[in-house]
Amino acid sequence: MTTRETILHTIKAHPKSNVDELAKAASVSPVTVRHHLNALQADNLIVSNTVRRKVGRPYYVYSLSEKGQEQFPKRYVRLTSRLLHELKIQLPSEALNDVLSSVVDSVLEKHRGQFEHLAVEERLDYLVSLLADEGFLAHWKKTEEGYLVTEFSCPYISLGEAHSEICTIDKELIVNVLDAPVQQNSCMLDGGACCEFLVKIEKIEKVQTAV
Repeated sequence: MTTRETILHTIKAHPKSNVDELAKAASVSPVTVRHHLNALQADNLIVSNTVRRKVGRPYYVYSLSEKGQEQFPKRYVRLTSRLLHELKIQLPSEALNDVLSSVVDSVLEKHRGQFEHLAVEERLDYLVSLLADEGFLAHWKKTEEGYLVTEFSCPYISLGEAHSEICTIDKELIVNVLDAPVQQNSCMLDGGACCEFLVKIEKIEKVQTAV
């Protein structure tokens, strides 16, 4: 496997990898990794995201772009798409929505008791980690309106192009973890550069009160 392939496989297996982690995985220097990362970005195979710290300089983490995801076999996507197609034929829309809600419930069940006691910003940190486990590259920031949760990559984007219903999963995860309604400002399926969700200050106050 070439160094380029090793870097791509590492990012695939470990989204949000940084330069040092990739250098270790590929057994090359960070300078060499940066050279390959620049080439991969030029080919639109990866995307970067800045991580800011309270102490020290910000650094970049990397994930696969949609084009990068296409470098790997996607037979599971075809199967899932076929299954969804059959469900949509055989079930009323309400029943399909119930199935998707059950998917969300099954994810949340693994995390019960781990976030409900947290303060708002701690919940947001937990949410970003949960989304990462599900294949999303996301971060949050506070604005004058409220909290913005931004997803830069989506593991469902290929499925969502044919079955937009699947886009409810991440939104429902956000709603349930934050225990507040969210407003979606943009969606990658609609041509947006990212999926962006806003939780308004007045809506989130009940979480602060409850903790």
